Amino acid sequence: MAYATIMVCLRLERSNAGLLRMAGGLAERFHARVIGVATRQPTPFIYSDTYVPAEIIEQDREEIRKSVGMAEEEFRGALADRADKLEFRSMLMFGPLADYVADEARSADLVLVEADAEGAAFDPLLDVDIGDLAMRAGRPLLVAPSGADAFRLNHALVGWKDTRETRRAIVDALPLLEAASHVTVVEIAAQEEIAEAMARLQDVVGWLERHGVRAESIAAPSTGEDAGRLKAIAREQGADLIVAGAYGHARLREWAFGGVTRDLLRYAGACSLVSH
Repeated sequence: MAYATIMVCLRLERSNAGLLRMAGGLAERFHARVIGVATRQPTPFIYSDTYVPAEIIEQDREEIRKSVGMAEEEFRGALADRADKLEFRSMLMFGPLADYVADEARSADLVLVEADAEGAAFDPLLDVDIGDLAMRAGRPLLVAPSGADAFRLNHALVGWKDTRETRRAIVDALPLLEAASHVTVVEIAAQEEIAEAMARLQDVVGWLERHGVRAESIAAPSTGEDAGRLKAIAREQGADLIVAGAYGHARLREWAFGGVTRDLLRYAGACSLVSH
């Protein structure tokens, strides 16, 4: 199993150099084709008693065309010698940007995106909502920390929870787990459920071994804040990659009350592969 096609989601009006270096590393590792996608919404104009002149609207469209052209030039320049084949796609959207990327993901095995910078404001004209994309894409998302410029795969950590989403994620992550030097599967459970968690983890480790992946397991007692506990273990283990199911609970509940997925989509310490 491998990733034959990787899709990389580019942001307009900014450099994507680090993300493209990561895409290049993945393309070389898996001998993959790479599709670049870019999208944004047009600038909204405030209408009053007077109409907005057509030349103002056309000027906005021309600026968008220029930014798309610059993104394509950066994409092709960065990956020309690193991927088996390149393709670039773009669209001007009048709705959520995640809808376009999710639709195009039908062509890919893996979608590479960059996490929002810590504290950065979300701009719906320019920014793809990664949470929406995870829910809609039907493909695994590899979320790179903001500012990352290389993809290292020394240690992968699977955040196990016995849910459909996590089972999907570990299958989607198999090419990366096969390539990792070290794999750890972690379940965070209440103290009274640690024995049951260890039994589940032995099943998962056995399944991985039958796919050629040697892994160790950790059943960690919950402290009441599972996202923070998982990230702490990842830091202790020196993990380069965290694999997890996305939105085992309703997404609205996670964003309102906190959850592992929400935190992983913003985590700066490692890449995250999430699947829903």
